[in-house]
Amino acid sequence: MGNDQFMTAAVLRRHGGPDALEVRDDWPVPQAGPGQVLVRVSAAAMNNTDIWTREGAYGLPGLPEAKAGWRGPVDFPRVQGGDIAGTVSAVAADVAEAWTGRRVLVDPAFYADEREDADPVGLLGSEADGGFATYVAVEAARVHDMSTSPLSDEELASLPVAYGTAMGMLERARITGDETVLVTGASGGVGLALVQLAAARGARVVAMTSGSKAEALREAGAAATVSREATEFRRQLDAAAPDGLDAVADVAGGPWIERLMPALRDGARWVIAGAVAGPVVPLDLRRLYLHNLSLIGSSMHTRAHFAQLAELARTGALRPSIAARYHLNDIHAAQDEFRRGAHVGKIVITP
Repeated sequence: MGNDQFMTAAVLRRHGGPDALEVRDDWPVPQAGPGQVLVRVSAAAMNNTDIWTREGAYGLPGLPEAKAGWRGPVDFPRVQGGDIAGTVSAVAADVAEAWTGRRVLVDPAFYADEREDADPVGLLGSEADGGFATYVAVEAARVHDMSTSPLSDEELASLPVAYGTAMGMLERARITGDETVLVTGASGGVGLALVQLAAARGARVVAMTSGSKAEALREAGAAATVSREATEFRRQLDAAAPDGLDAVADVAGGPWIERLMPALRDGARWVIAGAVAGPVVPLDLRRLYLHNLSLIGSSMHTRAHFAQLAELARTGALRPSIAARYHLNDIHAAQDEFRRGAHVGKIVITP
């Protein structure tokens, strides 16, 4: 471990701008407590939640402008980073020694109870320290053996939050291979994951994005793309899905709910896991009940969803796209690029 007392870590001191996040090279190395393993981080990746948690952008019930993390108050200081791949370097006395030296993917979610379909109630990097560091201590129950995976550590680290969220959306909305699904924000982390995962299960994917990113989305598996900037957007959508949409997998929210709802077939499902275009929207409830539509909220994934994702990673059936790589010392530059949104794929951090 070299100096086994200290490590490099990106530490969030408070809610705020980039200066609230400090890169420290004298941060204490965590110890593997009961039931835990210590993972040497090989790669981590950026997500919207890293920015929103830093900014405190989640609001509180009845107080949408309040500074808060996604589950409420954040216990500072906090090492962020929910996307983690690495190697087990030490184990607690009550954990099998065989884990030592294994390459692993970390499930970042905390769950309400022990059931396989339990809802997530917390996240590494938010409710506990995460992977923007040289080491992280996590429960042994959340590590998945990736010894046989053909994916690189950077590709593995791209999976947990974005692809876990996407898997949860597809499963909760019961999206199947014979359906047409529209993906909003399709070039973002969760959006691109939705395109790949939905196409992999045989669904016909219509990806909504800016025109400049259309080719990358077709390469990812989209059967058609529609430009959100187009003046004739609805005509584009009608051409791409002439029989209407069976489902919408939405990470945008905002005015798109009102604009896209008429394109849904009777009995269709709308699953939403983000609100980057606006969290508070007008909604004509008659559109829902007169057409037997379902509006489904989806936050992250369950243990069962993540196990499906881990199996895809082990077999190499899924290969994330890496847009950029940054060293942990350059995490502020990584967040700047992430916020610009010009990339397609994941921005990876290596310690």
